[in-house]
Amino acid sequence: MKKLLVASLLCLTATSAFAELSKDEVKRLSEAGAILSELRNTPDKGIPEDLFEKAQCVIVIPNMKKAAFVVGGEYGSGVMSCRTQGWSAPVFMQLAKGSWGLQIGAEETDLVLLVMNRRGLDKLLEDKVSLGADASVAGGPVGRTGAAATDAQMHAEMLSYSRSQGVFAGIDLSGGVLHADKDADARAYGPAVSARDVAMGAAHVKTPAEAAPFLDGLRRTDVRATTGTKP
Repeated sequence: MKKLLVASLLCLTATSAFAELSKDEVKRLSEAGAILSELRNTPDKGIPEDLFEKAQCVIVIPNMKKAAFVVGGEYGSGVMSCRTQGWSAPVFMQLAKGSWGLQIGAEETDLVLLVMNRRGLDKLLEDKVSLGADASVAGGPVGRTGAAATDAQMHAEMLSYSRSQGVFAGIDLSGGVLHADKDADARAYGPAVSARDVAMGAAHVKTPAEAAPFLDGLRRTDVRATTGTKP
């Protein structure tokens, strides 16, 4: 009985108490929220509202950088939230690949990915996913609506966008490797909580207070996409 009680307490600690997020992780959440705010302010030059409304999950990777330790490549860290009863607590994510060629020689750029269906989400929640191979990805259309989207874009499991110097554009991230940042997720939620638990809105997952800017950005963008109102 005593061993059972100890085990239960350890399990409770792992799921309801978590370590403090690092400054980098707090910064990720804040910058992701700022990127979504800018999306709200550029409806004619940003992600189409109807595509955003259909997205199962949204991933924001601020400041994707050219990485010296990845020869000729880029590397970035960000956050993802998925639609459950509302938007889920954020899953911390990482993306790396060989060079895409950042916009107009920029040293860094922001990325936004829309996961368009449950199949894409299920693949994403595996250990890691190779974009374009394990999951189809296409540079997304830009504008107030997705009416001009090509057939490839409409059937892609993920749509991807970049922002450099305030300008949003579709970008093909094929060849990238996207996966959950297990260390950051463990700090946020405890080692017993999986990325799937977080993305699916499991009852034992407690949303960090630091996630407020990111989730607020999603909710406001969601309201605009659904109602057609200006922010």
